[in-house]
Amino acid sequence: MNDDLLRRDTQDAGERLAQVVHEGQRTMPEAIEDRPLLVCKPHKIESWRIFKIMSEFVEGFDLLRRQGLAVTFFGSARETFGGDIYKNANELAGRLAKKGFAVITGGSSGIMQAANKGAFEVGGDSIGLNIRLQDEQKYNPYLTEKFIFDHFFVRKVMLAYASEVYVYFPGGFGTLDEFFEMVTLVQTKKIRKVPIVLFGKKYWEPLLAFIEKTLLKEYSAINKEDTELYTVVDSVDEAFEYITANVVC
Repeated sequence: MNDDLLRRDTQDAGERLAQVVHEGQRTMPEAIEDRPLLVCKPHKIESWRIFKIMSEFVEGFDLLRRQGLAVTFFGSARETFGGDIYKNANELAGRLAKKGFAVITGGSSGIMQAANKGAFEVGGDSIGLNIRLQDEQKYNPYLTEKFIFDHFFVRKVMLAYASEVYVYFPGGFGTLDEFFEMVTLVQTKKIRKVPIVLFGKKYWEPLLAFIEKTLLKEYSAINKEDTELYTVVDSVDEAFEYITANVVC
């Protein structure tokens, strides 16, 4: 008696399950059609683009390997930070160029132009690694060599592996992006430790205070030694002396 009831219950359960599955299969396409499409793949995946990317890497590395000792300057393309910042970038780049450093920037205006001009005017190597944008970003006129990229990530690799020292003047999202990229590469030992110089205490100290208070002390998201990967300076003399004392070829 109990066995018969168990068999009937099992059979009924199996039939109900089959009906649910059938209904699910029938209604699923309708449900998908009713749901708004949030993400889709490109209609055409341009696999040929890899060749353009490869060519940018090859040409970029060919340019960089022709340089010896080098320093990369980062900073805003805008002219909104006050005259002293541009004057300091110009002077520091000129002094380092006299010491034999090739000066590398993003090749555009603002602080980049000031650094390139400093190197150019003393007869040094002045390189611009520019990016092609919808709002055209023109080269500055103080370059001895230049290259323009279509892809930000290729340009970032070139800038990250270009030099023996990296100097960050005040800037916008791009400058901050490059700073955190470089610190992360050194922190994770993807590249060897190199001097990372932050120029201008007024600009950098609020960000560094956030890193110290929030990332380190409040959340332990970084280690204490990570805050020692960069140095803040406030004058050309201070920057020049730190760089020349700490650069390793």
